[in-house]
Amino acid sequence: MHIQEWLETVPAISVYILVGAVIGLESLGIPLPGEIVLVSAALLAASHDGINPWILGACATAGAVIGDSIGYAIGRKGGRPLLAWLGGKFPKHFGESQIGLAERSFQKWGMWAVFFGRFVALLRIFAGPLAGVLHMPYWKFLIANVLGGIAWAGGTTAVIYSVGVVAEAWLKRFSYLGLAIAVLIGLASMLILKNRAKKAAAAHSAAEAAEPEPDTVPVAD
Repeated sequence: MHIQEWLETVPAISVYILVGAVIGLESLGIPLPGEIVLVSAALLAASHDGINPWILGACATAGAVIGDSIGYAIGRKGGRPLLAWLGGKFPKHFGESQIGLAERSFQKWGMWAVFFGRFVALLRIFAGPLAGVLHMPYWKFLIANVLGGIAWAGGTTAVIYSVGVVAEAWLKRFSYLGLAIAVLIGLASMLILKNRAKKAAAAHSAAEAAEPEPDTVPVAD
C-alpha cells in the first residue's frame, strides 16, 4: 500500500505524531524516509479537511529540531566509535565514503552544513551525530538546526500543500471537462456511424434496384 493511501486510514493526530516521529528518528541518525512521509502527509492535508497544514508543519519542524539535538548529544558522547558501529549496522548509509563526504562538508561549511544539510538526504541523517562527533559548539549547532528545521520542514509542508490544493482543483476541473469531451466524442461517433450505416444501406438498395433482372427462357411445350 502506498504511504499516502495508508495515511488516509488513520486519524489526524496519528498523522501528526507519525510525521514528527519519523522525521525525528531520521534526524537522530536512523535512515528512515522522513521526506517521503512529510510530502505524503502534506499532499494528504491538501485533500483532507481534517489535517491542519500548520499543525503538520509545526510537528515536522519539532521532530527535525529535537531529533537533530538528540543526535548531536549522542554523537558528542559516542564519538568516532559510534560512527564505526553505525557503519557496521548500516554500511550503505554510514560507510567510509559517506562519512568522509559528510566530514568534508562540515569542515568546509560549518554551520551552513547543518542548515543546508537538512535539504540533502545523506546530510540530513548525519548532521546531528556528526556535529556532535566533531565537537561543533552547541550554540552554533542549535541556531543552524532550528533555522534549518523551520526552513525545510515548514517550507516543504507549505509548498507541497499549496501545490496539492492547486493540483486537486485543476484535476477536478479537468475531470469534468474530460467527462464532457468524452460524452461529445461518444455522441459524435454514434452520429457518424449511424450516418455511414444509412449511406451504406441506401447504396446497397440502389445497387440492387439497378441490377437487371435475368431474362426468362420460354419453356417448350
